[in-house]
Amino acid sequence: MSEPLVTTAEVPVLEKKILIVEDEAVFAKAVKKHLVRAGYIVFLAGTLALARREFSEHTPDLILLDMRLPEGSGLDLLVDIKSSNPNTAVLVMSAYGELEDAVSAMKLGASDYLKKPIDLQELLINVEKVFDKNELTQKLTYSAKREQHANETVDFLGECKKINDVRRQVERISKLTQAGSIIPPTVLILGETGAGKDVIARLLHASSQRYEKPFVHVDCASLPKDLIESELFGHEKGAFTNAHVAHTGLIEAAEDGVLFLDEIGELPLDLQSKLLAVLERRTLRKVGTTQERPVAAWIIAATNRDIELLANKGEFRQDLYYRLNVISLLMPALREREDDILLLANHFSEQTSKRYGLEFDGLTDEASDALQDYLWPGNVREMKHLIERAILLNGSGLLDIDVLGLDKKDNAKTDENDMNEELTLGEAELHLIKQALERTNRNVSKASRELDITRMALRYRMKKYNL
Repeated sequence: MSEPLVTTAEVPVLEKKILIVEDEAVFAKAVKKHLVRAGYIVFLAGTLALARREFSEHTPDLILLDMRLPEGSGLDLLVDIKSSNPNTAVLVMSAYGELEDAVSAMKLGASDYLKKPIDLQELLINVEKVFDKNELTQKLTYSAKREQHANETVDFLGECKKINDVRRQVERISKLTQAGSIIPPTVLILGETGAGKDVIARLLHASSQRYEKPFVHVDCASLPKDLIESELFGHEKGAFTNAHVAHTGLIEAAEDGVLFLDEIGELPLDLQSKLLAVLERRTLRKVGTTQERPVAAWIIAATNRDIELLANKGEFRQDLYYRLNVISLLMPALREREDDILLLANHFSEQTSKRYGLEFDGLTDEASDALQDYLWPGNVREMKHLIERAILLNGSGLLDIDVLGLDKKDNAKTDENDMNEELTLGEAELHLIKQALERTNRNVSKASRELDITRMALRYRMKKYNL
C-alpha cells in the first residue's frame, strides 16, 4: 500500500488529504510531488481495488480521479464514493475523447473535470478552488443549521414595559427590511453581558426578508488576536506563514444574510478602520490581495461597553461609532425587568424539566421571593444556568429556595452607595472587586477597566482575597 511522501513534521495546518487514482505512474508521481510541495498529504492508487482500500483507510478530502483504469471506468468508483461519503470532493481527469464520461461524472456529483494533458500549476489552482468552495459551502450550511436550531429553541419572553418597547422597535426595523434589494441600515444593540443582545439580533434576522439567508455570529472578544483580520476578512494563499490555501472570511461567508458582530467594542483599533471601509464602500479586501469583493450582508453589532465614552477617550474610532449607531436598541438588564423575573424562571424551569424528563410543580413562595430580590449581575444568562442546575439537583417537583443556591447576603437589594460605614479599607476593596467581577461575568480585563486598575493589580488582589 502506498505511503504519504510527507512526514508528520511537514504536515500543514489544514492537513488536507488527497487521493490520486491514476494508472500512469510517471504522471501520478509528478502530480503527487507538486501537491506535497503545496502542503497536502497525498496517496496514490493505480487500480480501482487499491483506490477503494486507500479511500477506506485514509478518508481523503479530495480525489483526483482518472476516467479510464485497467479494471474499468472511474465512474464506478465515483458512484461508490458518493454513496458512502457524499461530502468527499472529486476532481475528474479525462483524456481527449472522454468528454461524455466527464459530463456523466459531473451529473454523479464530481466537483469539476480537467482535460489531459494537464498543466501542474493549473491542476493546483483547481484543487485550491475545490477546497475553497467546499469550505464556504460547509460554513454556510453549518451557520444555517445552527441558526435554524437556535430560532427554534430561543424565545424572546417578557411583558414589562421596557421589553415591549424593544419589541416595537424590532417590528419597526423589520419594516425597513421588506425591500429585498435594499441593504437595511446598521443596527447597534447595547446592553450588559447576558442581557440577551444576541436574541435581539436573531429576532431582527428572523423578522426580515433575509430570514432564509445565513446568520453569521462573530464574537469579536474571542477571536485570536493574531488571526482576527484573516478570520473576518479572509486571506489569499501565501498571504502569511501557513496560509497554504485561500480562506473565506466570516464577512464574506454571511453573503446576503446577516453578519452579527458581537462585542464590537473589543475589536482592535487597527482593524476598526478596515471595518469602517466595509461599511462605507460595501466592499472588502482579503489579506494578501488588492482585489475588492462586494459585501451585501446586513450588519448588526452589539456591545456591553459604553463605546461613545470609548470614542471620546480615543479608544474606539468615532467615525466607526457614528457609522454603527444608525439605529440603536437598548436591551434592559434583568434587574430592571422585575415583572419578568418569575415569568422567565418558570419558563426555564419547564424547558429544563421537559428536556431531561424531570418533574416541575412550580416555585415555592420563598424561592419566588429570593429570585425577585436577587440582583442578577449575569442577567438572563445567569438565571438560565442557575435554574437548569436547580432543576437537575432538585429532589421533588416543587422548587424551593435551598436548591437555588443563592447566597442570602447577595440577595439583598441594597443601595451600592449605602455601604456600611464601619467597613475597613480591605472590606470595601473586596466588596468593590466582587461587584466588578459579577458585573463582567468574571472577565478580568473588563473588571480591571471598570475599577481603573491594571489587570496585574486586579489579579494580585484576587489572589490576596482568595477570589
